[in-house]
Parts: sequence; structure tokens; C-alpha cells
Amino acid sequence: MKVVRVLVLVVGFCCAAVPLAWMALSSIKDRADTIHAHPKVLPVPGTPAGDDSIAFAPTLSSWAELAEVHAGAQASFWSHLGNSVIIGILSTLCSVALGTACAYGFSRFRVPGASDWLFFVLSTRFMPPLAVVVPVLLMYRELDLQGTHLGLVLLYTVFNLSLSVWLMKGFLDEIPRAFEEAALVDGYTRMQAFVRVVLPEARTGMAVTAVFCLISAWNEYGFAMTLNSSDAVTVPAYFAGLAGNIEGMPWPQVAAGALVFVAPIVVFTVLVRRHLLRGMTFGTIKQ
Repeated sequence: MKVVRVLVLVVGFCCAAVPLAWMALSSIKDRADTIHAHPKVLPVPGTPAGDDSIAFAPTLSSWAELAEVHAGAQASFWSHLGNSVIIGILSTLCSVALGTACAYGFSRFRVPGASDWLFFVLSTRFMPPLAVVVPVLLMYRELDLQGTHLGLVLLYTVFNLSLSVWLMKGFLDEIPRAFEEAALVDGYTRMQAFVRVVLPEARTGMAVTAVFCLISAWNEYGFAMTLNSSDAVTVPAYFAGLAGNIEGMPWPQVAAGALVFVAPIVVFTVLVRRHLLRGMTFGTIKQ
């Protein structure tokens, strides 16, 4: 059985790694090799261009060209990556903070119609985001929020709030009330008990929630494409805009940019992996 488990894990890892490996290979090719009829998978220096072998001459020019402004874009890839970082981090922090506070209220206090309110919060997740893109666009034009970082931060926070509330309520329900009661007996205020007792115990849930909220905001395309056409364009919208390049899609630069775009999510997930693994099984094992 151990051999079967290892084999399944290896096969699964290989299937998951193939797209990343192909992007890595494409990022060191020239454009002609990326669209060649015969797949080129073997980087061999000095390989003649245009032949029908599987070899290609590696080059790092696509990485250097990430700093250039391509046709169909208004700024370089790094500028758009900065927009994604600002919007992703701020919306994740707001979603986790507001979701934790809201979930704490539902978990610790008697809220009239709590089940109905929780269902209402969850129901906002059922609605396709693009179903409200037109009214949101009209509202943002009135408030002059289109094309701004603040506009997307507010929007992503709202759409991630339902996920944050439901995830954090499950974690907070598992934290014994006795911890807070002991703190209150010792003279702590409710806020001090929340900050000094509950939040340290809830850090696992907050880490898990942050991962899902960040991934959702990081990869969002519809609102980023519709609401921003100037100063706050994120990377997904930037990649879509490159399709207007008169010389064709710059696939090597797209592959290099996609690798860079994936890296922050991978790094963040690795940093919180202990909390993430514990959070997936939190509350399933009773002492």
C-alpha cells in the first residue's frame, strides 16, 4: 500500500507540475519556438532556429522584456504586478479582519435571526460576480472609483467577506469559551480578551482564510478587466490586453510573467503551510 500511495503522489505531482514546467521552458524560448508546429522541449545552446527537432536555443530575453511596455499595454509587467500586490494584500487583510470580527459576533453572542443572517451572508457567494458588473460600474462612475486601487480593494473585500465569515466562524466555534471567561475574570475587557486570547488561538483559521481570499483576489479577472482601464490594471487584465499586440501574442514574455505571478501565492502558501495543514483538520479530532 505504501508503494501505491507513493506512486499516486508522484503521478499527481507530475500532472500538477507539467503546466509550470512548460511555462518555464516557454519563458526561455524565442517566440518562433513557442509557436512552432513541433514541440521543442530540450534546451540546447547553439541549436539552429526553425528546424524540426525537439531542441531549441535557450535565451533569457523574455525575462528582460518584462520591463518593456508591449503593444496593447499601458505599462510594463512589473507595474501591473505592483497593482496586483497592493490590491491583493489590502483586500485580503480587510476581508480577514472584517470576517474575523463578524464571525466572532455570531460565535459568541446571541444575534436575533443569526441563522438567517448567516445564510444571507453565504447567499452573496452564490451570485456570479459578473451579474452585477454593470450596476457596480455605474456606481463606481458616480463615485469616481473606476480605475483606482481603492475600487478593486473594496469590491474584492465585499465578495470575499462571505467566505471569510463562514470559515472563521467554524474556527472560532472550536475555541473554548472558558479561555475568554478566565480572561474576563482576571480583569480583561471583552476587547482585550478578544485580542490577547482569541486571536492567537484563531491564527490557524486566519491563515487558511487569508490563503483563499488572496487566491481569489489575485486571480480575479472579470472586475479587473471591466472596472480598470488605466491606473490599477492587474496582471490577469494585463495578459488579456496583450492579445492586441500587432506582432502577435508575446508568449515567452507571458510565460515568464506567469511564473513570476504564481510565485507570491506559492511563497505565501509555503510560509503558512503548518497553519494550513492544521486548519484543514481543525475540530475533526476530539481530545
